[in-house]
Amino acid sequence: MSLEPIPGTSLQYYLVPFDAAGNQRDDPQGKMSQKILDILSCEQITDVFIFSHGWMSDVAGARQQYNKWIGAMHHNLNDIAHIKQVCPEFRPLLIGLYWPSLPWGNEELSNSVSFDSSSISPLESLIEEYAQRIADTDTSRQALKTIFQAAMEDIAPEYMPLEVRQAYEVLNRESGLGNDGEGAAPGSDRFSFDPEGIFEATKAEPVNFGQFDLNGILMPLRVLSFWKMKDRARQIGETGGFELLTQLQKATANTVRFHLMGHSFGCIVVSAMLAGSGGHGTLIRPVNSVALIQGALSLWSYCADIPVLPGRPGYFHSIIANHKVAGPIITTQTQLDKAVGMMYPLAAGIRQQVVFDPMEFPKFGALGTFGARGPGLEIVDMKMLSVNEPYQFAAGKVYNLDSTQYICDTSDGIFVGAHNDIAKPEVAHAVWQAALAS
Repeated sequence: MSLEPIPGTSLQYYLVPFDAAGNQRDDPQGKMSQKILDILSCEQITDVFIFSHGWMSDVAGARQQYNKWIGAMHHNLNDIAHIKQVCPEFRPLLIGLYWPSLPWGNEELSNSVSFDSSSISPLESLIEEYAQRIADTDTSRQALKTIFQAAMEDIAPEYMPLEVRQAYEVLNRESGLGNDGEGAAPGSDRFSFDPEGIFEATKAEPVNFGQFDLNGILMPLRVLSFWKMKDRARQIGETGGFELLTQLQKATANTVRFHLMGHSFGCIVVSAMLAGSGGHGTLIRPVNSVALIQGALSLWSYCADIPVLPGRPGYFHSIIANHKVAGPIITTQTQLDKAVGMMYPLAAGIRQQVVFDPMEFPKFGALGTFGARGPGLEIVDMKMLSVNEPYQFAAGKVYNLDSTQYICDTSDGIFVGAHNDIAKPEVAHAVWQAALAS
């Protein structure tokens, strides 16, 4: 793989790919990280920007997202001019992480290769798709076969069949996920898996997933997949992501600034990169800014003491306790993000939707709905500003930006809402301003 160009600009970025276990993948010329280290050793880079996409992206999807995000940042000319005024030698290096979050997508690094499923039946394809996503075992495949065969007969029966409920219980055990509640590792920060409860909840209020009909007895499968992707995002961040960040910081002078941005489950990836395994990793030095855009992680992730579980810190609290971010942390929220507003509480085991209300914070809720919350944080709640308004970001504070005015395009559908509507000048402006404040 070579440098990835941003269409219509002179910008390029490095796409660093990881497999599902967090191991950096090779391309024919070796690991991309080594190429980046070679660049850092011979060029006067001042700032390193690292981006992570979220759930439901294959290689082509990741490229498309980075083209949009980085393109939006490129077009904020006033912000770039301001940074160059403060730092005349400003020279950024851009890195996009790729992690497999869309089973049976195009996982090949070449643009010319795609997955060919013509040799297997639709049922076998579905079974293999979800086995790769949830648990790659013969036992899980048999459970999946039971679930899909029942769905083919009647996807929305009046009651969940006993054999389907039992198959879901087997699948949940095979997944290896815990149910340890808030403060646990992403993926295990949930109630006990309740397929029948999820089925009943969505039977009352069906959820439209666009081209995929995953209501009825298939909805618990979507929920289980949701938590497995959270678990994968954490694992990749804590292993390969943390190792990459450590390598880059070792190879650069203390004057080189690092800026991290994640979207959706990508916020778990970049948080885990900072925290290290179980929150116990040690960085070479703090990064300079972090942007968590429509984060699909707990609103309590960064706090010192979860209010509904006194004495238990958020899983990523070590980032704050160990001062791993020298500058500001910014988060975005929008009332129109249905992916985190509806899916997150449903997946956690809560049988009702959470209404966007910044005055009432639930036990389970997403950062992209409520912002970062809890004791131990210096929190500033404010509206996202227009591109012509300067922020007064300060080091050590968490800024929750109400972005409903700008992250507002709901054309992706009733389930997704505005979740992916982040390639906006105003979002890029906030990211630039956070980098400038560091």
